Amino acid sequence: MSTAFGIDIGGSGMKAAPVDTDTGKLLEKRLRIPTPKPGVPDEVADVVYELVTSFGWTGPVGCAFPAPIVGGTVKWVAHLDDSWAGVDIAETMSRRIGAPVTIINDADAAGMAEMTHGAGVGQMGTVCFTAFGTGIGSSVFVDGNLVPNTEFGHLYLAGHDDDVEVWTAAKVRKRDDLDWPTWAGRVQEYLEHLERIISPGLFILGGGISKDFNLWVPLLDIDTEVAVAEMRNNAGIVGAAMASVGRAVRSGTG
Repeated sequence: MSTAFGIDIGGSGMKAAPVDTDTGKLLEKRLRIPTPKPGVPDEVADVVYELVTSFGWTGPVGCAFPAPIVGGTVKWVAHLDDSWAGVDIAETMSRRIGAPVTIINDADAAGMAEMTHGAGVGQMGTVCFTAFGTGIGSSVFVDGNLVPNTEFGHLYLAGHDDDVEVWTAAKVRKRDDLDWPTWAGRVQEYLEHLERIISPGLFILGGGISKDFNLWVPLLDIDTEVAVAEMRNNAGIVGAAMASVGRAVRSGTG
């Protein structure tokens, strides 16, 4: 058994657990701590330290982060404090916990977990993982290979003044008290736009709202095959743990 530790940093919560990267299973019940407000680097790093020490973990750590990551550095961030821009996250987190930290975009991590151990196993062609939560995360795989940092939640659709996650993220459904058919209609419009852009063979739908998939996924009527993330909202933890030990991204290699 190959064991690693994964942390998934979100706009509203930070979740962590040790993971069996051979199977994608959490080895202990995950721990969730609310994301600090404002989510400045030092305060987020303090929560990372709390998560790691709560499990008595002493080895390398993988961390999924809600922003595009290039060379370990945040390019820009939508759901944490703007002070993250230009920060070397791996160095910041490693210094705080005293151990090596591998950083990966949060949706890329979750998609990698699903492609290796979940709904995307064995899927070739173009697969799009989409996570609905505080915002909308995306990851794209072509023949099992990750195309990093796609950030499709920040696309603009005709007729809307803001990027798509402003009116289609899961938090918007609760904030605006939308019924399931109304919200699912927004999701469908977004997915149809992605169909026109990348012509995927499969959408994998995840994020916190995936636990209620039976209330909204059956309402979707699109041409592309749709699957629900098998790991639900734990996929980011699993993918982060996999990244920390250099596990393969290609589907079906788990």
